[in-house]
Amino acid sequence: MPIWALALLFVIVPLAELYLILKVGDLIGIGWTILLLVADSLLGSWLLRSQGRAVWRRFNEILAMGRVPHREVIDGVLVIFGGAFLITPGFLTDIVGLALLLPPTRAIVRRVLIRRMGWRVVSGGRTRTDDDWRARTDYDVEGSAREYDDEPTRGLER
Repeated sequence: MPIWALALLFVIVPLAELYLILKVGDLIGIGWTILLLVADSLLGSWLLRSQGRAVWRRFNEILAMGRVPHREVIDGVLVIFGGAFLITPGFLTDIVGLALLLPPTRAIVRRVLIRRMGWRVVSGGRTRTDDDWRARTDYDVEGSAREYDDEPTRGLER
């Protein structure tokens, strides 16, 4: 994601949250709005704890079976982000947080993420720029392999 898009996101989302909070405050009153935001945060912390425990339990069960916990790791990340969104005051972030914390909607988000990330993994780390595909060259891999001559040098025998 380009830096300008992130900057725009960090400006537009708080302004939209503030606008929505003010509109809800005008509609139901400031006291009820604050109470609703506090209740959202409490619900978010409770859901984070309960869903986090469930994901952690499934993670350990999968490890005990000797399998790799791919889905459980993604679920764990989504639960953490969902809890953070629900604890953050605001109604838009509460909707996103609730979607990430509830198992049915989290499964949909997980599938979308796997499809998006899966394409990048399958394409070998290629990125799309304009109309051409090119291999990424912004990574460096250090291996432990070494090259040896066919005949060992005197004193360096293995």
